[in-house]
This record gives sequence, C-alpha cells and structure tokens, in this order.
Amino acid sequence: MLTLIAAVARNRAIGFQNQLLYHLPADLKRFKELTSGHTVVMGRRTFESLPKGALPHRRNLVLTRNSAFTAPGIEVFPSLETALAACSAEEDIFIIGGESVYAEAMPMADRLCLTLIDDTPAEADAFFPPWDTLAWNVVHDEAHEPDERHAVGYRFVDLMRAAGASADGTPSD
Repeated sequence: MLTLIAAVARNRAIGFQNQLLYHLPADLKRFKELTSGHTVVMGRRTFESLPKGALPHRRNLVLTRNSAFTAPGIEVFPSLETALAACSAEEDIFIIGGESVYAEAMPMADRLCLTLIDDTPAEADAFFPPWDTLAWNVVHDEAHEPDERHAVGYRFVDLMRAAGASADGTPSD
C-alpha cells in the first residue's frame, strides 16, 4: 500500500525553509506509530531536515539526483519510480515529503493519512498537492481542540482512494 502522510494547514501549506510549520506532539506520535516497521520515502531535502538523520525502525529511501549522496541508514534512489521498484508488493510504503515527491506520488497513492491543521501559517514555501474529494473516502476522522501542548486545533483524517477513481477523480475503466 502506498500512503502519503503529512501535516497540512488550511491552505495546504506543509513547510517553510525546509522545516515543519507546527510543533504538534500528537501528530509526531501518530507519524511514528503509523510509519514504524515500514518503508518511508522522501526527497533529499526532507531527509536533511530530519534532526537525527535516518528514522529508526524504518527502511529509509531517499530520492536525489546526486548519485554520490550517502548517509548512514538510508538507501539512495535517483527517482520515485526506481525507489518503488526496489520495494516488495507486501511493503507498506509511506511518502513523507517534500512537495514534489508528494505531487509525483499522489496519482499512485492508495491512502492519505493527514493531520489537517486548523490554521493558516504566516509564511510557507511548500504545499501538499490538491486532492479531489470525490476520489477519496474518509475512513477515519478524529478532531482535537487546542490544548496546553497544541496551540492550534487539528484533525487526524485518513482517506482511501475510492474504488474506480483515478488520480483526478474521474472514473477509471
């Protein structure tokens, strides 16, 4: 299964200057729970933004055109296509960023695991691709109000691609 996982603001913003826009401990915990034991695919800049390098307890696939790029605990691929080809059909694969990797993977995605943030950031330079709500069925929706650890409200929303829907939401043959 191919899943896109992201924390997305009202305007689809996901980052600014290669950093997350919001610190939401519950979102980070959910990300770890969902991705641990599975494969994560990310662009090089997303990898470089990780504070401790490769994510533990996960197979880390990094996309870069720089064939000399290397770091402990990662596998490097020149494209999303080659990274996915290196995965088995049984692997749960999570696309974790950035913007161009999400955009390229969206047409192939089976599932979206989103944290929808009830806020619009003052600045953003990376955005999650738009998705056609007709092409996706909500299978989980859990709302959370702001609290002492979360300055903004948010919702955990999981969506599965609707049967027979193509990437643009039109029925497929």
